[in-house]
Amino acid sequence: MAAGGTGGHVIPALAVARELRERGREVIFWGTRAGVEARMAPAEGFPIDWIEIGGLKNLGVARQMQSLLQLGRATWQLRRVIERRRPAAVFSMGGYVAGPSVIAAILAKVPVVAMEPNAVPGLTNRAVGRWVVRALTGFEETTRYFPRGRAERTGVPVRAEFFAIAPKPRSDTFHVLVTGGSQGSRTLNRAARDSWPLFRREGLPVRMTLQCGRNDSAEDLSSSLKNAEMDGDVFEFIEGMPAAFAAVDLIFCRSGAGCCAELAAAGKPAVLVPFPFATDQHQLRNAEAMERAGAARVVRDSEMTGRKLFEMVASLAADQAGLRRMGEAARSLAMPGAAKRAADVLEEAAR
Repeated sequence: MAAGGTGGHVIPALAVARELRERGREVIFWGTRAGVEARMAPAEGFPIDWIEIGGLKNLGVARQMQSLLQLGRATWQLRRVIERRRPAAVFSMGGYVAGPSVIAAILAKVPVVAMEPNAVPGLTNRAVGRWVVRALTGFEETTRYFPRGRAERTGVPVRAEFFAIAPKPRSDTFHVLVTGGSQGSRTLNRAARDSWPLFRREGLPVRMTLQCGRNDSAEDLSSSLKNAEMDGDVFEFIEGMPAAFAAVDLIFCRSGAGCCAELAAAGKPAVLVPFPFATDQHQLRNAEAMERAGAARVVRDSEMTGRKLFEMVASLAADQAGLRRMGEAARSLAMPGAAKRAADVLEEAAR
């Protein structure tokens, strides 16, 4: 499993890995010590072969040269790992970890199955797409980037717990989840903090759960929440995200492919704030696809302020019928068999 860096790459790979393990297959991750895979894969009982590699896009010349040198070393390192491990197939989630993994596998004639969860393929999948035996996509329009007959839309694998989430009954308190993903979002954290005095002043019965990530202090934000006399909690990271989804009426989040797939599986209405520096603006393309389906509202990063968050919560909380339609539209985009289909394709490729 070539998946690393962020939860958006690692979480879908873990879903496929669990499916393969249940079928009696041995699954090994390739990743870095700096990415979330270093914590998440061992926590699930999967071993990791470590590599050193960084990104190439949106970097200065010196950093790009360093990453290119790392690419060569990591590819050679994985060729030796392939000789020792003798994998039957490689599953690539794209991203910088996938670069050397896919190159090494192709050179060793090991079949590669690539998953492209975003509406626009990333650099790695665009570069190696012609050599993969199968490409699995999260969006139908993405299949056109791969050779005809080798691509299919499977959806993005997510944990089964998201599909089991029932529609939340209406209550007196409107519960909001704000999350910037595993890395956090300073924009969303700041907007949440700045909205708390507004909710308190207007007397809106709102409870907020904030996953702030590592870039901001959960302790400082918790103090601000308490000082604003706002009902809610702040966490650096939420381990039980399906339970967090189930408890809320509305979610503010980034629009990585994994998050969009979880929203669809859970049938949760959302306000999507695309990360403005995402490669090829893929988060914006993902968000636009969700908005076209009626499943979400989109707010640009530069426009997401405390006032904007407050106004959107107040507006959507007052429109329960519209909120319900958004949730139903999100659920209509869900593809529950993605992990099983990916495991099937990997077994076919291995044979």
